[in-house]
Amino acid sequence: MNRKVVIVGAGPAGLTAARSLTDLEVESVVLEADTQVGGISKTVEIDGWRFDIGGHRFFTKVDRVESFWHRILPAGSFLMRPRMSRIFYNGKFFDYPLKALNALRGLGVLEAIRCMASYFMTRLRPPKDQTTFEGWVAARFGWRLYRIFFKTYTEKVWGVPATAIQSDWAAQRIKNLSLVSAVTAAVLPRRNGKQITSLIEQFQYPKYGPGMMWESCADSIRADGVRVEMGTRVSRIEASKSGVSVFSSGDYEWIGTDLISSMPISELIQVLEPAPPAKVQDAANDLKYRDFLTVALVVPLEYSFPDNWIYIHSPHVRVGRVQNYGSWSPYLIKEGRTCLGLEYFVSEGDDLWTADDELLISLAANELATLGLVDQTVVESGYVVRMPKAYPVYDQGYEDNVNTIRRYLEDTHPNIHPVGRNGMHRYNNQDHSMLTAMLTAENIALGTQHDVWSVNVEDDYHEESYTSGSKGSGRAAPIVSK
Repeated sequence: MNRKVVIVGAGPAGLTAARSLTDLEVESVVLEADTQVGGISKTVEIDGWRFDIGGHRFFTKVDRVESFWHRILPAGSFLMRPRMSRIFYNGKFFDYPLKALNALRGLGVLEAIRCMASYFMTRLRPPKDQTTFEGWVAARFGWRLYRIFFKTYTEKVWGVPATAIQSDWAAQRIKNLSLVSAVTAAVLPRRNGKQITSLIEQFQYPKYGPGMMWESCADSIRADGVRVEMGTRVSRIEASKSGVSVFSSGDYEWIGTDLISSMPISELIQVLEPAPPAKVQDAANDLKYRDFLTVALVVPLEYSFPDNWIYIHSPHVRVGRVQNYGSWSPYLIKEGRTCLGLEYFVSEGDDLWTADDELLISLAANELATLGLVDQTVVESGYVVRMPKAYPVYDQGYEDNVNTIRRYLEDTHPNIHPVGRNGMHRYNNQDHSMLTAMLTAENIALGTQHDVWSVNVEDDYHEESYTSGSKGSGRAAPIVSK
C-alpha cells in the first residue's frame, strides 16, 4: 500500500519527520497552526533583533541527528560557542551545573558547614518519598542545598510547590549529579573519558539562531514538493485503521494513511473522532502545561555578561532566567548593544500572560535593577514574545495519563504516531524530539518496529536501576537508600 502521511506541527519533530519521509520516498503534507516554523525552536525577529525562545544548545550524542543538522545547514552556518551558565543567589554568582566546591565556597564557611551537615544527616535519613522533585533532589544534595539552589527556581518554572512535581523531571534535567559525585568530579579525573550531557563545555549554534535550521529544513522539503500549510489549526481528525482525514478550522480536508502528530497530545485526543472513551478523554484533560514569555531588553554592550543565561534563585523577583543573546551569537544583536531576554514561566490567562507589553517591559527593567544586574535607566527598548505550552508538566498522575492515551492509540489507531515534546508529553530536548520523528518515519515507510517511547531513556544517565519497568512518558528516577 502506498503511504501518505499528514504531519501536524512544523517544529523540530514535524519537519524532521517530513524530511525523513521524503528521503524514504513517502508523500507527506505538513500542517502548522503558527505563521512561522520551528515551534519553541523558532527564532523571532523584531526590528533586526533575533530572539531564541528558551535557548537551544546544539549538542547531541545521536550521530544521525548531528548529521541531519549539518545536512540542512551548509558549512559555515554553525558557530562553536562556549557553554556558561550561572546561578544568581543572594547577590552572588554560582556555577551551573552546580559544582559542590564552588557552591560551598560561595556560601561562606559557616553556611558551607551547615550544608555539609545537612547533607550527611540526609544520607543517614533519606527522604521517605523520593517520587517528588523535592525528595529526589534533597536525597542527593541535602535539605539545605536543596532549599537554596533548587526549590525557588523549580517553583517558578512550574508554578506549584516542588512536592507536586514528579521526580522524573529531576532525573531528566539533573541526571546523576549528587554532592558526592560533584565533589569527586572536581578533584579526580573522569574515568573512561565519559561526560554527562548536562556538563558539556561548548556547543554548536546556528549563527542566526535555531530558527535558521528549521526555516532551511522547511525550504528543503518544499523544494522536494512537500506542502507546508502555515496558519492551519487542526479542528477535527476522523480516524480509522485504514486512514485519517484531518480538517482545519475552515473545514479543508487532508487525507492520509497515517498521521504524525507533534501537537499537544491532550489536544489530539480532544479533536479525534470518533470520540475516545471517557477515561481516555479524562486522561487528556488532566494533562497540564506551563507557558512561557520572554521580555527582551536592549541595553548598552557594557551591560553584557559571558553567560548564555543566568538562573535567578531569588524569591523577590518573578523572572526565572536572564539570557544574553549576544553570548549565543553576535549575529543576534547589533553593534554597541546587546539584548537581554528575561524569561518568565507563566500560565495562559494569568496576570503576566495577559499584561500589556509596556507593563511587562517596565517590570523586567525594574527586576534587572532590583537584582543589581542593570541600571533600568539605560534600557533603550523592549519586546515581548509569548509561547504557549512550552513545557509539559510532570505532576502526580501525568505518567498514568500518558500511558492511558498511549495504549488507546496503539490499540485503536496504530496509524496515529505521537512524536516530539508536546506530542508525547515528555520533556524532550530538540535532538530527542528529532529522533522520535526519524524512527517513526522508518516505522511507516519500512515497517520497522522502533519503540519511540524508549527515546530519552539512556541507561548511562542513571546511578541505579529504574524504580519500575515503565518507559511510558519519561525517565524513571532512581531512589537513594541508606
